[in-house]
Amino acid sequence: MTVLGALIVADAAVSSTVQPGRILTTFTDLLLAVLISVAAVLMATNALTSRGRVRAFWALMAFGCVLWAVNQALWAYYEVFLRREVPDLFLGDVVLFLHIVPFIAAVALSPHRPREGKTFYLYTLNFLILMGWWMFLYAFVVFPDQYVSFNLALYNRRYDELYLLENLVLLGILTTLAFQTRGGWRKIYRNLFVAAGIYTVGSLVANAAINRNLYHTGSLYDIPFIATMGWLIWVALLGWDLKPESAVELAPAQTPALLVPQLVRFAMLSLPLMGYWAMFFDDDPLRLRYFRVIVVLAATFVLGVCIFFRQHLLDRELVRLVEESQDRLEKMQRLQSQLVQKEKLASLGQLAAGVAHEINNPLAAILGYSEIMASSADSAADHFTLANKIGQQARRTRDLVSGLLSFAQQTPGEKTLVDLGVLLRRAIQMSALKPEGRNIRIKVKIPGDLPQVRGNSSQLFQGCMQIISNAMDAMEGQAGMLSVSAASQGDEVVVEFADSGTGIREPNRVFDPFYTTKPVGRGTGLGLSATYGVVQDHDGQIECRNRAEGGAVFVLRLPSATPAGKPVETAAPTPV
Repeated sequence: MTVLGALIVADAAVSSTVQPGRILTTFTDLLLAVLISVAAVLMATNALTSRGRVRAFWALMAFGCVLWAVNQALWAYYEVFLRREVPDLFLGDVVLFLHIVPFIAAVALSPHRPREGKTFYLYTLNFLILMGWWMFLYAFVVFPDQYVSFNLALYNRRYDELYLLENLVLLGILTTLAFQTRGGWRKIYRNLFVAAGIYTVGSLVANAAINRNLYHTGSLYDIPFIATMGWLIWVALLGWDLKPESAVELAPAQTPALLVPQLVRFAMLSLPLMGYWAMFFDDDPLRLRYFRVIVVLAATFVLGVCIFFRQHLLDRELVRLVEESQDRLEKMQRLQSQLVQKEKLASLGQLAAGVAHEINNPLAAILGYSEIMASSADSAADHFTLANKIGQQARRTRDLVSGLLSFAQQTPGEKTLVDLGVLLRRAIQMSALKPEGRNIRIKVKIPGDLPQVRGNSSQLFQGCMQIISNAMDAMEGQAGMLSVSAASQGDEVVVEFADSGTGIREPNRVFDPFYTTKPVGRGTGLGLSATYGVVQDHDGQIECRNRAEGGAVFVLRLPSATPAGKPVETAAPTPV
């Protein structure tokens, strides 16, 4: 700021002491061009070192400075190189008018707000619509008196009024943001407000001086422009030092909607109103009125096409968000069911452990006394048979208690790198030897470069055996097919067990403890529950569903521990 103050004082001294002429004109034009170019470079640097909406903000600010630099270069071209006054019909007036539009679009983006899912091309379309609308205003208000029917007095008055409106819109947005934001963005917005305010007042004063033929390049009327450009450099340096990123810097009750869509909506609604005014209330000659109506129609078509593409992109974004929401809902439901299942297993496991330990003691006594009765030489034949039956039922009860203890066991086994391919082939070979598997064909699709997983080989082996055994039981008494396939999907190993049986009556309950569809005496309903617990202990997922063509499929997902195709020495599975 000290350098800026010294620069303003030096320029004021030069303007007061040096007589109007080529030297003063050249000095002022080049100074203004250098200052605005430095501001453009600094803001472009901020854009390159930022991201998201913050990057768009600085890029638009840099683009506005570039347009301003182009206008200043055209002005210097006439005054310094051609050594003549700038003509009344000056192309740079259009560039000067449009250079405020990127500033409006930049601050209307609200870069202080959190980052959202909108893509860059939506912001680009919004900016193009805003740029097109201000170009339409220029063509509607100023252009007829500039090129259609030249009227210098009307042209200057309408240009100044429209340019003032443009600057007031920028000041209005900056006022809102400067008082509602916090932190680094508040400092940036407030300094931009000061720069825009100085420029607006300076433009009013300079235009009044031009209308009274009091203005010349290098006069004191140029000091506000030098101050504005220097202040923009200061804003760019603030952005470099503060590095403000998108963050929630507004109180919830004060958070306004994004201004760019609101401005776009207002721009589209204003077109038919302005066309109606030009047709029925405009006092200008008929030729100018027709020209304005044509401009309205052309702008309606062009902006309508942009709105169409913008809506198309918004529809795509909406579909994407709906799909993401549906996917998240499914994941949440799956996670909820897993949590419920874990709670069931934990509570039932504790109960089963307590009951099993209490049963074990009298059960051991029953087995012991039954064996004594059966081995006694004095026992009658009927006593011997009765003792054997007691022992048989007691051993069956012991097996059930053993299953309860296995189900309730909460201590995880030692985990090593396991080759699932080898483990699955071993489980399939052992299952194929069982009598119920003689009429069942087994189709195996397991690649040789399947990634390893980290886990307990015995527990995983028992789980696979349990799934295969259940599938064979479902196809008992009929010719069927069991398909076992494994594949690497991303960072997971996915194993599918698909059978051609009758399917599962209630797939959502298949992992519940004590749930079984087998006849009494054929199953306890704890095998798949234990398998579920094993998979959860290995940070994996298991799910079951019925197939449309018949039968059921179990899908097992385990996180891979090594890349596909990389051989690792693994622990051999322990058969049970």
